[in-house]
Amino acid sequence: MGAGRISGRVKTSPHLMKTIRPPRVFSRHGLTLIETTVVLAVLLTLLSVLFMATQSWKRGSDRAACIVSLRNIQVATRSYQNLYGYNPGGHPYTEYGTQDIARHLMEKGYIESALYEIAIGGKSCAGGGTYQRPHADLFPLGGVLYANCTLATTANHVPANASDW
Repeated sequence: MGAGRISGRVKTSPHLMKTIRPPRVFSRHGLTLIETTVVLAVLLTLLSVLFMATQSWKRGSDRAACIVSLRNIQVATRSYQNLYGYNPGGHPYTEYGTQDIARHLMEKGYIESALYEIAIGGKSCAGGGTYQRPHADLFPLGGVLYANCTLATTANHVPANASDW
């Protein structure tokens, strides 16, 4: 090794033959309390945003499931009404010992038993509301739903436009 050359981190002098070491640099390992607190605050903020988004998604899916059930009941009611020539606002003939439209729909195969339970109010809405029929034995007028959800006003469990159903 020549004089004055640096070999790695140690510099040697030919005259003194003394080893000169650079000053020792201390490196810290780990995080300080403030850094840890900031990291935890950011993580908690992200988790709260994720939680709120999940709740919003759940409310939206509950609303959609409710509206789909109402739509299926309404379409079955209108199909039955049109096929058998009933007028809007009219009553069906007595069949199966009743004039209940939902019972006629189930007995004739327009709806399954699960949808029948929804139509008669025996099964609650996915959002926690209940289904109601203002008139179980009366075909609704145009643009009026046969069954409604109790969350129609508070959680918007009502279709935007049901006039073509």
